[in-house]
Amino acid sequence: MTEVACVLDAKASLGEGPIWDAADRALYWVDIKGHAIHRFDPASGQDQAWPTAEDIGSLALREGGGLVTATASGFGFHDLDNGQRTPIVDPEPGLAKNRFNDGKPDRRGRFWAASMEDAEREPTGALYRLDPDLSCHRMVGEVICSNGLCWSPDERILYFADSIRHMVWRWDFEPEAGTISNRRVFLEIDPAMGDPDGATVDAEGHYWLAQWGGWRIARYDPDGRRERTVEMPVAQPTCPAFGGPDLDVLYVTTARFGLDAAALAKQPQAGGIFAIDAGVKGIAERRFAG
Repeated sequence: MTEVACVLDAKASLGEGPIWDAADRALYWVDIKGHAIHRFDPASGQDQAWPTAEDIGSLALREGGGLVTATASGFGFHDLDNGQRTPIVDPEPGLAKNRFNDGKPDRRGRFWAASMEDAEREPTGALYRLDPDLSCHRMVGEVICSNGLCWSPDERILYFADSIRHMVWRWDFEPEAGTISNRRVFLEIDPAMGDPDGATVDAEGHYWLAQWGGWRIARYDPDGRRERTVEMPVAQPTCPAFGGPDLDVLYVTTARFGLDAAALAKQPQAGGIFAIDAGVKGIAERRFAG
């Protein structure tokens, strides 16, 4: 059985968006509904938090320092030294019920993030690409609940999911231009196994998917065959990310959001950060080049 350990009993409302900083050997993550950016140091066990003024869906480190974030009001820069956020662009000024959710940088230094209706009913969300020159491009539309964003090791495939539709798609990805084409189904998840949530890929090209409500993380090969299931001690894993000095630890954010007292009594570490000995290495995340 794969070892799973709670390394931070954070009790986050909606932990999400883990990004490993290889230079600093720390894990950045967000609590969307707790309105906070976090930095977890596995060596010391210390977790530092910075409040945000609104829901924050995802982030990436910047080459020039600080963070780029995707929040309820769009893209912005966040300075952790003074806690200030500087707006970049709100690509959805007329969609007050939307917020940003899943996002991460591609390996050419662009930041991708997707929006969703917070109530998860209407397909008003979209996937956007923020370039280093701060131009913003709408790449995919008609999204209900955005998740599962990552790239294959050779950068030729982009993966993206809609949790409510229980679907993960893949596109051909042109890494130089950052364009996508040839959308097709990669996975259709049985609702009994949970909803497809955040994802990452390992160095062997396998897709690791958190399955919200399914008490599991699953590893799929590049043809969509389930190769392994890691049972979790909490019902709502949200997103995996490889970290550790050798990129061989799979960190997983989780959530307490929506769980009643009886459910929490059965999973008291819900909302914590978990570490999995995955037996395989991940790929270092690139910083946003803008």
